[in-house]
Amino acid sequence: MAGKTGNQKIIEQFLADGMDHMFGNPGTVEQGFLDALAEYPEMKYILTLQETIAVMAGDGYARATQKPTLVQLHSSPGIGNAVGAIYQAKRGHAPLVVIGSDAGVKYLNMDAQMANDLVGMMAPVTKYSTMVTSSKSVLRTLRRAIKIASTPPMGPVYVCLPMDILDEINDEPVFPTSIPSTRVAPAAELIKQTAEILLAAKKPMIFIGDGVAYSGAVSELAKVAELLGAEVYGVEFGDLVMDNTHPLYQGSTGHMFGEFSLPITQKGDANLIVGTYMMPEVFPGLDDIYASDAQVIHIDLNAYEIAKNHRVDIGIVSDPKLSLKELAAAIEELITEEQKLAAAARVKEIGDLKAEKLAKDKKVDLEQVGKSPLHMSQFASVLAEKLPADAIIFDEALTNSPPVTRYIPPTIPGHYFATRGGSLGVGFPGAIGAKMANPDKTVIGFSGDGGSMYTIQALWSAVRHNTGAKFVVCNNGSYKLLQLNIDVYWKEREIQGHNQPLPFDLSYPAIRFDLLAQSLGVDSVRVEKEEDIPAAIDRMLADDKPFLIDLVLEGNYKTDWVVTNCAQ
Repeated sequence: MAGKTGNQKIIEQFLADGMDHMFGNPGTVEQGFLDALAEYPEMKYILTLQETIAVMAGDGYARATQKPTLVQLHSSPGIGNAVGAIYQAKRGHAPLVVIGSDAGVKYLNMDAQMANDLVGMMAPVTKYSTMVTSSKSVLRTLRRAIKIASTPPMGPVYVCLPMDILDEINDEPVFPTSIPSTRVAPAAELIKQTAEILLAAKKPMIFIGDGVAYSGAVSELAKVAELLGAEVYGVEFGDLVMDNTHPLYQGSTGHMFGEFSLPITQKGDANLIVGTYMMPEVFPGLDDIYASDAQVIHIDLNAYEIAKNHRVDIGIVSDPKLSLKELAAAIEELITEEQKLAAAARVKEIGDLKAEKLAKDKKVDLEQVGKSPLHMSQFASVLAEKLPADAIIFDEALTNSPPVTRYIPPTIPGHYFATRGGSLGVGFPGAIGAKMANPDKTVIGFSGDGGSMYTIQALWSAVRHNTGAKFVVCNNGSYKLLQLNIDVYWKEREIQGHNQPLPFDLSYPAIRFDLLAQSLGVDSVRVEKEEDIPAAIDRMLADDKPFLIDLVLEGNYKTDWVVTNCAQ
């Protein structure tokens, strides 16, 4: 048969766009293009044992490279397995190009095995979802999808490629996808107006998200904050948005309860929002989240998020990096000596309070020294001493994240990634993806005992593809975050505290993550005592092979109660 089929041409298209990793889990209807992979050794197929892991490993790779990343899924069942992970990628603006196949266009009306509305299944969790129905439009459709995934606000896309369409001879030309530039500068008069509002404020506040990270605006953001003497809070982010050791960086507003973030959002008399939306909590505030007399300026490339839920006085659709650079210049031009002194005083006051809080937290941590069961601070403080300065952390420690970041504060863009979107299990596959993008760096993925069991099969992929990511299970025998959240639920409803719900307790039967890891080919160690921590970390960091530490931590669980009440 003369010419190349669609199975060959789609691989050539992806390679033309610099996409040489395909994270996937195979199925029968994809066998044609998977068979063609042998002709293109430069395309690396990263085999995962479940579709969720393919998406989450691809998500980690996409975050680390900030480039479109290829994910291959099977038909209806495979897509169904992956939907939650794709939702997380959409919330986190990961540029995933998800492809899958179907038995064929000729079977669409048969309602046969695995038949479903695949495009409809994927539409709610992607920026763009489509099916190719002609061999004349395979590559043009892929290029459209790649462009959409890569254009801010970035996000996952889905293209269904039916088997019979790909089996046909394809005469479409292969050429790189054109990604339009979104380096849009703001109008000068709006920047001047913004600078005037912020300089007039007695309590300026800044709220930021991944738009700052993705546009490379971390240093510009810090300069604006310093000129104003403004507290800076991360809102919706999974990448580093500001050096966590900077005196003005105050951490996250929170992701669960609007009432917790309200005292923060109501502090200021002028609020600058850049590269995020307000607010991403599960239970967000329904009323005005700002002080009644406060002015609000929102800068983002995502026009949808500006004034989506809360009032905005000045909304600017523009590139965060260019906008912040011009804003800094306008502030420097307009600022008075009195305003400079006031800003410097705020910087000192905010920094002193932050240093005081950090010292208090570390003092409390010292009270844990020598005690058992272990507290994460005992582990994190030792790890911080031994970890290379350019190590990458993929943080799904959740309730244990505060001590992790207290001793290993994120400071370098591209070296710290956090879970986002609400689904569990990204810590380990995300670390694998980040390690593949950074093979010369130490990469450690943290996850809880609950979260890691969603994707524990990811360890197998690390061994298969010789990817030396490291893994730490924060093993507290419970869904700790749910335990903390129900405490809030009881308090809000004036319900007397009592035993935690049984479904939150993971203590029986006890999960031996060290043995699970070994069964999947990953060397491991279980750590239950403080004196065993240094040797375990040394062993983990001794080479560039996958390694897991099963870190047994303090937890709120009642094993005997579970045994008694869960017996059938």
